[in-house]
Amino acid sequence: MSKVTEVVEKLAEPILEELGLELVEIEYVKEGKSWFLRIYIDKDLGVDIEDCGVVSERLSEKLDELDPIPHNYFLEVSSPGAERPLKKSKDFEKAIGKNVFIKTYEPIDGEKSFEGLLQAFDGQTVIIEVKIKTRKKNIEIPYEKIANARLAVSFS
Repeated sequence: MSKVTEVVEKLAEPILEELGLELVEIEYVKEGKSWFLRIYIDKDLGVDIEDCGVVSERLSEKLDELDPIPHNYFLEVSSPGAERPLKKSKDFEKAIGKNVFIKTYEPIDGEKSFEGLLQAFDGQTVIIEVKIKTRKKNIEIPYEKIANARLAVSFS
């Protein structure tokens, strides 16, 4: 995590807590010649444009006061979308029973990418049910070997 994202997280958390929102992810990236500070927020029933606007306004005031970013940037506050990332243990717990996509740092059963139904998560191991042609198979993935994970929209 960069210094900018750490500072922004400390500023954003109290605002989000007060509004009953969850911080999903913070990105601070350069695209072309412009810098973007993206804050992804969520809540159980999903966020709307009003939630994003309130967070953007309040966080912008705090950022202007503290001025932790020395150059111009664009602040974007939004929902993580249907394919929200799974970053924390509680994200995996909430995703049980949902379709997920997981990439690992190293191969498991000869593969590094898995998509299927998240069956279980005990804090140490993720169990995902994948379809291989016409049969289903449970794959156990150690939590520490997950490079990234997200919800996956399924059209089947």
